[in-house]
Amino acid sequence: MTDTPPLPPENVFDWLEAEGQRRAEAGLSRRMNPRPAQHSTLDLAGNDYLGLARDKRVAGAAAAAALRWGAGATGSRLLTGSTELHAELEHELARFCGAQAALVFSSGFTANLGAVTALSGSESAIVTDKYVHTSLVEGCRLSRADIAAVEHSTPSAIKHALDTRRKPRAIVVTDSVFSADGELAPLGELAEICRAHSAALVVNDAHGFGVLGEGGRGAVHAAGLSSAPDVVTTLTLSNALGAQGGAVVGPRRVIRHLVDTARSFIFDTALAPASAAAALTALQVLKSEPELPAKVIENAGNLAMGLKNAGLPVDLPEAAVVAVRTQSPQAATAWTEACAEQGIQVGCFRPPAVPDGVSRLRLTVRADLSEADVDRAVKVIAATAPRG
Repeated sequence: MTDTPPLPPENVFDWLEAEGQRRAEAGLSRRMNPRPAQHSTLDLAGNDYLGLARDKRVAGAAAAAALRWGAGATGSRLLTGSTELHAELEHELARFCGAQAALVFSSGFTANLGAVTALSGSESAIVTDKYVHTSLVEGCRLSRADIAAVEHSTPSAIKHALDTRRKPRAIVVTDSVFSADGELAPLGELAEICRAHSAALVVNDAHGFGVLGEGGRGAVHAAGLSSAPDVVTTLTLSNALGAQGGAVVGPRRVIRHLVDTARSFIFDTALAPASAAAALTALQVLKSEPELPAKVIENAGNLAMGLKNAGLPVDLPEAAVVAVRTQSPQAATAWTEACAEQGIQVGCFRPPAVPDGVSRLRLTVRADLSEADVDRAVKVIAATAPRG
């Protein structure tokens, strides 16, 4: 403490203006843009990969569940928040993914927090790709474990960190599909490294589930790891299933442990029954229409090839995400706004949302995009690209 007199109450947060000015000068200010219920903009920014968020079967199930069960869950899962819908959803998710059990959380973020913190602790080492999603980063920070964030997509770096760890237990944490660029993690190689070092593997399959693998069962399933006793998968229900919520899928004893110890599960209000019903119905749609994931991959490839042929710096996608890098945060913002003026909504990813510090347009595709939609998107994005 100093002898400086206390600030008047109205001046305590004066420092926020200076921080905001610095962000504005760096092109990092953010704002929300509320959308109407109905709009004509072509959405290439959201994560509704299978186009199920507005599907009448999915939305109808949510509406019916809200009328039957109420608008909210009324409490945490361990009090009054667990319904028959939650239990059925967990059973169906586990069966679909080929795992022993599943546990539903209120969001993908809380699922990642719960999995990382509950499966680590002060006697653990966590080795993570440095480009993992922020929810995993926050889980690592809260874990009390020794953390090693290693070079992106470099299995040898993960091996070295496990070789030199000082703790008896270890987990390796990775995304299956990295959300900024859509790049796939080498899950098979990572699993081999983990097994050679008695480490568990925790995979965030938020952008692989519903898109990759047999019938959309995800990247973990495609790698042959979904039933492995040392692999845990986290999911979001808000991407391919078009609903809301998250889940952890894996060995039964892991799920039992999370019920007892995952603070983001125990102390959080449960997922609303309407969202559970929507996710359950979307999963049923996916099982009945297994061609949907292949359509996502086809549309992503066509979009990327069109942009590449237009001279833009684009890599061919491995999932539903197509990234176009830009010169600066300001260029990304201007490009996004120019696309919006032409009726195309694209994602604008800037630091700190991108771990490599490179701003880009992040484009996402859906199964229900037509060839004309993709062609229109290519033309608008190419025509509005920053020059120089």
